[in-house]
Amino acid sequence: MIEYHLPGIFVREQTLPAPLDWNDPEGEQIEVFVRELVDPDRRTQDLPLLTFLQGGPGGANPRPTGRSGWIDEALKDYRIVLVDQRGTGRSTPLEATMIAERGERGGEFLACFRADSIVRDLELVRREVYGSRRWATLGQSYGGWLTMAYLSYAPEAITASYVCGGIPGIPADVDEVYRRTFTRTEQKNAEYRRRFPHDVDTVAAIADVLAGSDVHLADGDRLTVERFQSLGSDFGMKPGFERMHWLIDEAFIRPGRLSEAFLAGVHARTSSAGGPLYWSLQESIYADGTRGATAWSAQRERDRRPQFGVAERPLLFTGEMSFPWMFEQVRLLRPAASAVHALHERGEWPALYDLDRLAANEVPLAAAVYFDDMYVDSGLQLDTLSKVGNAQNWVTNEFEHDGIATPEVFRRLRAMVRDHGGELPDR
Repeated sequence: MIEYHLPGIFVREQTLPAPLDWNDPEGEQIEVFVRELVDPDRRTQDLPLLTFLQGGPGGANPRPTGRSGWIDEALKDYRIVLVDQRGTGRSTPLEATMIAERGERGGEFLACFRADSIVRDLELVRREVYGSRRWATLGQSYGGWLTMAYLSYAPEAITASYVCGGIPGIPADVDEVYRRTFTRTEQKNAEYRRRFPHDVDTVAAIADVLAGSDVHLADGDRLTVERFQSLGSDFGMKPGFERMHWLIDEAFIRPGRLSEAFLAGVHARTSSAGGPLYWSLQESIYADGTRGATAWSAQRERDRRPQFGVAERPLLFTGEMSFPWMFEQVRLLRPAASAVHALHERGEWPALYDLDRLAANEVPLAAAVYFDDMYVDSGLQLDTLSKVGNAQNWVTNEFEHDGIATPEVFRRLRAMVRDHGGELPDR
């Protein structure tokens, strides 16, 4: 165990062994990393626990540099537990070459990194580190998928659940998800053009250069139009439009010649150096039970929308969608290609959600639903929440998908639970 201080935070860290496959608990083991945060003045006090369920999939927990946002708000009352999701951060982190080493079993290997396994890891931490005390959960984006799986699998572990922009459609329908999110992404593109109309011609000029010549990034990857379009995945965050504008603003050092600063910025945003699980698992989070293979649903929906074509002008950016080209064109994803294809072809999956148990849920659940959310459709979120017991929602367009970065969102969700009876006892 390691202990140290950050500004305004006392930190404790440790690792635990866990099965790679929870259906084979005596088989191959991985490590699960746990970081605990607490107010230094309250480190010896018996505080309630709050575990944060990170977005993604394939996202590690926050690495705070000090007190701000939801962390500052939570430290006023809780001991915060940050468990890096398996395959990320310091929980046996994965790279695509490690997936490729599994050969024909690569798809089965990747399937061990979904929500059902993550929930079992959390239960291991709760039992082994915290003596089976109950805790509250705060889920951001994909953390809402984890929340619904957790409430289906072990609701007795939870005192209250708070979710920000991340309630999945249940029953899952991957094709419906992408029908809605492509429409929302197109709307975000229109908003970007309204905000920065003078960027439209520059974006077209960039696409023309990429289509007509071989432009390479620092790691040797060719920058294609498709890869350039994928920068639009930032449009659902604040200040995503501004980040795109300033990247585009300095794209050319002269007509027809893209700047090294621009290419470095694109590389940093699209290299997948943060880990391969985000794009590798992006579509399989919608696979549930016997509903069939996802079969590259996002690509099929894109094919039905010619306005997203690489030769169209104005050029449209894409969003949080995984496409086959990524595993051909991106060097750090390429070794995982066969495993990811196998994952998309898999027809049967373990059930992630128990609809009867969710309907009978008694754990207080408060969810912030961002009305204009580009990644998680608000209509699907509200439909699911209408089927879950003891659930409340707050629908707002004041925030984008990253509203959790402000303390107001978590504060509002806590007040909703408090005003309807409060959290359940933690023992």
